[in-house]
Amino acid sequence: MIINKDNTSIGFIGAGVMGSSMAGHLLEAGYKLTVYTRTKEKARELLNGGASWANSPKELAQNTNVIISIVGYPHDVEAIYLGEDGIIQNGQKGTYLIDMTTSTPSLAQTIFGEAKKKGMNSIDAPVSGGDVGAKEARLSIMAGGSEEDFEAVKPLFDIMGSNIVYQGPAGSGQHTKMCNQIAIASNMMGVAEAMVYAKKSGLNPEKVLQTISSGAAGSWSLSNLAPRMIRADFEPGFYIKHFIKDMGIALEEAEKMGMEAPGLSLAKSLYEQLAEAGEGESGTQALYKYWDRLDIRE
Repeated sequence: MIINKDNTSIGFIGAGVMGSSMAGHLLEAGYKLTVYTRTKEKARELLNGGASWANSPKELAQNTNVIISIVGYPHDVEAIYLGEDGIIQNGQKGTYLIDMTTSTPSLAQTIFGEAKKKGMNSIDAPVSGGDVGAKEARLSIMAGGSEEDFEAVKPLFDIMGSNIVYQGPAGSGQHTKMCNQIAIASNMMGVAEAMVYAKKSGLNPEKVLQTISSGAAGSWSLSNLAPRMIRADFEPGFYIKHFIKDMGIALEEAEKMGMEAPGLSLAKSLYEQLAEAGEGESGTQALYKYWDRLDIRE
């Protein structure tokens, strides 16, 4: 199947911080879009923009031939795709299934296998770039599955992202996302420490950021999240609770491979303390509060 606006009906599951923008880009590009979320109000803007509503994943699967999901947790993905009233059981032969949730490599492989039994094509394609990357359609998209299937759906990826790479067979997208989260975890500790240090030493944090962000310390988190730390803007571009989930997956996968991940382990423990202090719904940049608010550690 050659994907184009005339022969493609997209089903989109999930309208959260990132999903709503991603779906919006597809709608603006002229694709027919059907949406399902557990809370219909989250999809209001998409519905007002011309998207149709499905009352369940089953209903969505019966009326679309490309299905994209970006939800919270692996158990959500499993229910959506593998449940009795889920997509694979009720979808059409030839449908492309694209899960963009950060989930487990093993689940991605299971979905791929079950989809093939039904004549469907499954791709695991988690993303990185946060709310800003989603809004500006410049997400990094890391894909696993059949390379032929990847090439077929790449026109859709091009609408949502700017750095799109096929990584290998089923599960490879999820493994790549674990590499991404491992790198971010330790980096976020450094970014938060540096910004708190700048404040406590009497420096102007904005001037410090201006200097170090273009040098050897530069990173996406430093450029995009440190300014939010300085402004005390802890609204989620990516939820702490979801980052903890991702780090847990990465640690489990590392253990299976006999690999130690001390930086990742430390970052996860700090974020868990933040979550226990009520910061689970905050953005990952709220790690700044660990050093700036001693009460979190008391």
